[in-house]
Amino acid sequence: MKYLLTGDEAIARGAYEAGVHFASAYPGTPSTEILENLAKYEEICAEWAPNEKVALESAIGASIAGGRAMASMKHVGLNVAADPFFTFAYTGVNGGAVIISADEPGQHSAQNEQDNRNYAKSAKIPMFEPANSQECRDMVLESYKLSEEYDTPIMIRMTTRVCHGKSIVECGERQEVAIREYVKDAKKYVCVPANAKVLRRNLELKLAKLKKYSETTPFNFEEIKSDKVGVIASGPCYHYAKEVFGEDASYLKLGFTFPMPDDKIRAFCQKVEKVYIVEENDPYIEERVRYLGFNCYGKDLLPKYGEMTPDVIKKGFFGEEPAVIAYDESAVVGRPPTLCAGCPHRGFFYELGKRKNVMISGDIGCYTLGFAKPYNALDSCICMGASFSIGHGAQQVFNMTEDKKMRVVSVLGDSTFLHTGMNSLVDVIYNNSNTVSVILDNRITGMTGHQENPGTGYNAKGSEANMIDIEALVKAIGIKHIRTINPNNLKEVSDALDEFLALDEPSVIITKWPCALKKFSKEDKEEFPGAFTKKMAVNRDKCIGCKMCMKCGCPAISFDAENKKAVIDGIQCVGCGVCSQLCPKDAIEWKED
Repeated sequence: MKYLLTGDEAIARGAYEAGVHFASAYPGTPSTEILENLAKYEEICAEWAPNEKVALESAIGASIAGGRAMASMKHVGLNVAADPFFTFAYTGVNGGAVIISADEPGQHSAQNEQDNRNYAKSAKIPMFEPANSQECRDMVLESYKLSEEYDTPIMIRMTTRVCHGKSIVECGERQEVAIREYVKDAKKYVCVPANAKVLRRNLELKLAKLKKYSETTPFNFEEIKSDKVGVIASGPCYHYAKEVFGEDASYLKLGFTFPMPDDKIRAFCQKVEKVYIVEENDPYIEERVRYLGFNCYGKDLLPKYGEMTPDVIKKGFFGEEPAVIAYDESAVVGRPPTLCAGCPHRGFFYELGKRKNVMISGDIGCYTLGFAKPYNALDSCICMGASFSIGHGAQQVFNMTEDKKMRVVSVLGDSTFLHTGMNSLVDVIYNNSNTVSVILDNRITGMTGHQENPGTGYNAKGSEANMIDIEALVKAIGIKHIRTINPNNLKEVSDALDEFLALDEPSVIITKWPCALKKFSKEDKEEFPGAFTKKMAVNRDKCIGCKMCMKCGCPAISFDAENKKAVIDGIQCVGCGVCSQLCPKDAIEWKED
């Protein structure tokens, strides 16, 4: 059977064919679609976890119990999961275990561009790097065999282009694999120092065996075409390099990159006069080649960041600039991302951005766009779940100043709060901080494509699940001052901010309104009757062209310069009503059906 699959789809297909029993993940581009596709298979228990650490820990538990398990995440998610990741290398597995890290060369949707190949090396976990969808499927199958043969978890390092690029994949049928017998073994799974020291020694013995595997696996192979130039590459860089060098170079394509195949690298370098290393992010392969005593060209000529696309390779190695059509760059209008029409974060950020002497601590999500014009309502964004704790630390220092004027408002989303924001809120409560913590509850995990989370009432397979009541949870943690508001009601937002900024103890505002793009559940229809069923329109007789409505930053509103009137696009508008509250002449009205 042949299918046209993305890399993410191929990973899921490989897991299905490998007889995987359990999979867990937290959504994050470009890895999200792996779990989404795994959830389609009835034979696999596929779950969204509150965060990546929990996802990996759940997969570890499934492996110890004897099932084949998978945990998938984007590159920064492995930072969250790093604690169990390192120790899992020591304990090894019962049922095979695979961890997917989806890296982001070029930073398409992430706050940094880390190279997680370094994680595999540091944690001493064997690693594959697929270059296309076929290899994604094949390497997953091989990973489970390797995991159980060598008693080790396996990491597969993906990149955005492999995750989302499509190619033909030869697929097979699912091979049902029996769940292995669980045997109590404290010396293997209880990592107190006495046991861990023995496991550490055993880990080196495993790696020595895996190094031999690295030399013989067909995923590391040569293509000898020239004795002048040799290119060593891994992942999609292999295809980029072939597009540039074609038949004029020999290639060493590395698909299994930890442990590295030193003998194979030596043999290849000895066959060519000049060695080029094409890899994205860190000089991971290059450093190994130089360590083995061979001169090579890599990051001295290629950029140390971004994707190594054919144009980049040509410019780096040959000084060739791509042919482009000349145009007047000053005439091009920038089109930055913006909050969608009807986004429930718009009204909140409009009001918050007007506050003076306020630092706004932000987080990872759609609402990060609050930093941009016209809101200017976000001052920091570091990592998932950090806004409350970063805000707390800032407020503690502001409170040390003589006038104590600066206040902190910390904001994050519902899924982010359940990810790692709860811990940060506990810090705020425990240390009696006077920050205002805001949970922007749009009833779904918005930015990554509307995945369910513990607050939505549904699981990864679409079945009803226990719903976490965020307001009740916040109260249980110890917050005394809580208010749940409609963020589309500007007076309600303003009053809540005024009241809580006047307090000198912890407080939480919950803005509760569904994402404008969300497919409503039956609970949403009951809780938000009439939402998104009307539209707004401009009464041109009343409009004076003051542009006040433009200050809410809604993409559905534009200004007709010729007639000096505001215009609302009836296709985009979903009737949130924020713009109508800004109009001094009541010129924005509900549109009759």
